[in-house]
Amino acid sequence: MKDALVSRRYARNILTLALAVLGVLSILCAFSLGRFMVPLDQVFRILLAQAIPLEQTWTDQMAVVVLVIRLPRVICAFLVGCALSLSGAVYQGVFKNPLVSPDLLGVSSGACVGASLAILAHLSGLFIQISAFTVGIAAVLLSVGISRLFKQRTPMTLVLSGIIVGGLFSAILSLCQYVANVYEQLPAIIFWTLGSLATANKVDVWTLLPIVVVFTAILMLMRWRLNLLSLGNEEAGSLGIHVGRLRGFAIVCSTALTASAVCISGTVGWIGLIVPHLGRLLIGSDNTHLLPASCLLGGTFLVIVDTLARNLTSSEIPLSILTGIMGTVLFVLIIINRRMQI
Repeated sequence: MKDALVSRRYARNILTLALAVLGVLSILCAFSLGRFMVPLDQVFRILLAQAIPLEQTWTDQMAVVVLVIRLPRVICAFLVGCALSLSGAVYQGVFKNPLVSPDLLGVSSGACVGASLAILAHLSGLFIQISAFTVGIAAVLLSVGISRLFKQRTPMTLVLSGIIVGGLFSAILSLCQYVANVYEQLPAIIFWTLGSLATANKVDVWTLLPIVVVFTAILMLMRWRLNLLSLGNEEAGSLGIHVGRLRGFAIVCSTALTASAVCISGTVGWIGLIVPHLGRLLIGSDNTHLLPASCLLGGTFLVIVDTLARNLTSSEIPLSILTGIMGTVLFVLIIINRRMQI
């Protein structure tokens, strides 16, 4: 029995390492592929030259493409993918529902409204992100406030509150689109809501990086406690766990990750729903291993999707279109695989 547990843990560690290697390879390929191709060996040398002195074998144009244009975008893609997939895995564990996604409490619809209001007010890109983040957080706070009006404060009441708030902000978003200028503001609102990293820059990286690192680290440190939530309130409480406090803290961290990701990339659907399922299929439902695997899978998945978005056609494809197509196919395959195992 003990040998079986050790071998299973060893297999999970090997698989997690393989996912990390896959993530690095996807990032290098993202640097290389595009309308201006850069050989992989030159990509590696350009990046390595930022740490140690190397003889220049690449052109200045290659360096600009890799370091100025693609580096911020690829880093943002990986961070956004990590944030959304980790949030999805935590939400599914907290609410004990595999069909839950990070926008359950209205953070994505709230962020869309915030960005739309900033676009209608003719504000710049930075203020659009600040407005999206602020209104997204406000939507979640409103969901929590409405849930407290119910007599029984259970996870289901919070879910219902999120549905109410999501519907409200979806209506407000439709109103913003209705009053927007057809030639300038409406296309900008629609493009933002479809998700894109075309405008990602160094400021976005340094804005997103500390938030993702801090809240990811917190969730990783408490990931073994999240397993106890599956036992039920009474069983977890008997083990000395304050269930309400743990659930609330996990929701706060996950919401901050989702809001920070959405304010940079716009709405990117399916990642927070489908990637945790892939993680469970590969590594199991133990949050100790699932959360790191979901992070790596989500980051790799969005880097690949973003690379496809800027290479498949002459004009860039919004991220939500590709994630919706790929997510649907993957979800159907997962369902078929689960059915065959029964």
